[in-house]
Parts: sequence; structure tokens; C-alpha cells
Amino acid sequence: MKIVSWNVNGLRSLAKNGYWGDFLKAVKPDIFCLQETKASPEQLPEEFLSPAGYSAFFSSSEVKKGYSGVALYSKVEPLQIIYGMGIKEFDQEGRIVGAEFDNFWLINAYFPNGGQGPERLDYKLRFYDAFLAFVEKLRKQKPVIFCGDVNTAHEEIDLARPKANEESTGFLPEERAWIDEVIDAGYVDTFRHLHPHTKDAYSYWDLQARARDRNVGWRLDYFFISNELARQLKKAEIHNDIYGSDHCPVSLTIS
Repeated sequence: MKIVSWNVNGLRSLAKNGYWGDFLKAVKPDIFCLQETKASPEQLPEEFLSPAGYSAFFSSSEVKKGYSGVALYSKVEPLQIIYGMGIKEFDQEGRIVGAEFDNFWLINAYFPNGGQGPERLDYKLRFYDAFLAFVEKLRKQKPVIFCGDVNTAHEEIDLARPKANEESTGFLPEERAWIDEVIDAGYVDTFRHLHPHTKDAYSYWDLQARARDRNVGWRLDYFFISNELARQLKKAEIHNDIYGSDHCPVSLTIS
């Protein structure tokens, strides 16, 4: 089974630029999870509402139109779908959609950015803590896979210019410490597990600075699996040949 995660930075712009079909043909996902859709279902063209062979599920922001939002598409019909963590403060921005399958939970999350001042950074860190508690509850039922734009680079190897960004959100010690907590709780960073020493492997680039042309990037997009699934992990890839957003897709192949 191949599961793909992609921060698309706006589904409607993806449609206008014709990247949607290229993505499906190139990556061929069984399940794909999108973040930052920036649209509610009624704003989307038919090709996004019901791609051939997939069931589609959306969570949209209640606080601002054209902001945040996630989508989950699956060829395998889920046992159930969940929207959010059951905490209004964190659920109203449309940041989580999850699916239960026979052998695992899959949670697609668009984690907050810590920019725009200390209040937003505090929100991000509290969201992090609530999320880990949330997936740990699900894990008592069956193993968990979670993916999405985590909005933090974990280690120096995960961004092109670590020294220059030591005081930048996305690489602050307190943000990176949460990923340590996730790993200590028994989750595997699938890409780094299979590619421990691979450098220059990024999933986000600043488009305004044309950073992708020079590969001055950050690895902000992840698949984590609970330890119970580690033996079934076959591949973890970054698809930096797929365009259409300031992020590229990442994928997980699991038996």
C-alpha cells in the first residue's frame, strides 16, 4: 500500500495549473492526504470531489475561508472517519482528518505555523501536545500512521541552513523537542529511519526566493508510524520531481 502526503498550498490553484493529473499519474497513491487545501468542498471542481476510484473526505476551516484545510482520499473504504481531536480550539481551523482501517489508524494533519508572534507559537506548541495525546489514545486500539506538514525541521540535516535559522520558527529548540517526544513515545520517522544520512532531502522551499532552484529547503513533511508497524515499512520517499506547490509530496509504502 502506498500512502502519499502533500501540502498543496491551495487545491484550486493546483487545478488551474494542471498539476493534479500529473501528480496522480506519477505517484499512483492508494491513499493520499492533502494539507492546506484552502477550500471547502462546495468551492472545489468535480475532479477534486470524486477522483475516479477514490472516496474523498474533507475538513475545512470554520474561522476563515480559503485558509488551512485538509483532505483524505482512499481507494480502500475506511471503517470510519474522524474530523479533529475533539478540542474546539484546535479543530475549528480544519487541520485534521483521520481514517480507521482494518489494521491501523491513519491521521492526516496540517500542523500550525509558529510565526506571527508568541501567541501563535504557543498555539502551535499546545496543538503539538494535544495531538500526541490524541494519537496515543488511538494507538491503544490499533497501530497509528500519521502524516502531514509538521512545520518543523527536526535536525540540522533536515534544512539547508541550520545555523542561520536557529532562532526561526520551524527550527526552534522547543519545536524540535516535540519531535523528540514523538520518537521517544514510540513513533518512527520513516524517511530518516530508511535514509539516516541522506543530505539535501527537503520537502519545502520558499518560492519567493526561488529557493527550489538552488535546493535551499526544509524537510517539514513527514510520515510517522508507531513502532508496531516498523517491520512492514518498505519505502519512504520524497517526490521532489512533483511541482505545483511550495511543498512536494512525500510517501510511505507499507506491506
